[in-house]
Amino acid sequence: MTAPVAPGAATGDPATVLLLPGWQNSGPTHWQSRWEALHGDRRVDQHDWMRPLRGDWSMRLEEEVLAAPGPVVLVAHSLGCILVAAWAAHSRHTQRVRAALLVAPGDLERDDLRQAIPGWAPIVRQRLPFPSLLIAANDDPYCAAPRARQLAQDWGARFVDAGARGHLNGDSGLGDWPEGRGWLAELLKD
Repeated sequence: MTAPVAPGAATGDPATVLLLPGWQNSGPTHWQSRWEALHGDRRVDQHDWMRPLRGDWSMRLEEEVLAAPGPVVLVAHSLGCILVAAWAAHSRHTQRVRAALLVAPGDLERDDLRQAIPGWAPIVRQRLPFPSLLIAANDDPYCAAPRARQLAQDWGARFVDAGARGHLNGDSGLGDWPEGRGWLAELLKD
């Protein structure tokens, strides 16, 4: 089986699209699961979706980045976005990442989320060493819009306000989310 190819990859080596779901994984109606089925993107499976440990999750991402036959594109949702920042701060293999699409980061420094998902605060805030685009809704229950904008700024990511769409997950009614796929293709043209 050939590696999934990122859209817009015709201008260079094909890139493997790695899907990074958040806490509790992405269910069948989530756009990440639909992209996996439609486009052949590869989900980074974690050992424990219910009790995520930052070190374990980072190691799994490192393994997948190194296992890819060429460059990778990271497509993260929620806790997956926080994972990208944590991983990038410690990995010596960030040059293998062509770009990252960061969708609906969770604010793990908020008291309720910090208690539900311990060990992830403080959020790593250093600039990402690869091009990135952060997409967030202005009514996300897990991250206030100004906070999402600040994370984008800290990470050096371009910011897109997706409007009133909640957590941009299966409950948001995005279906196959062609708009998100379009943003990914745009990101890869840069």
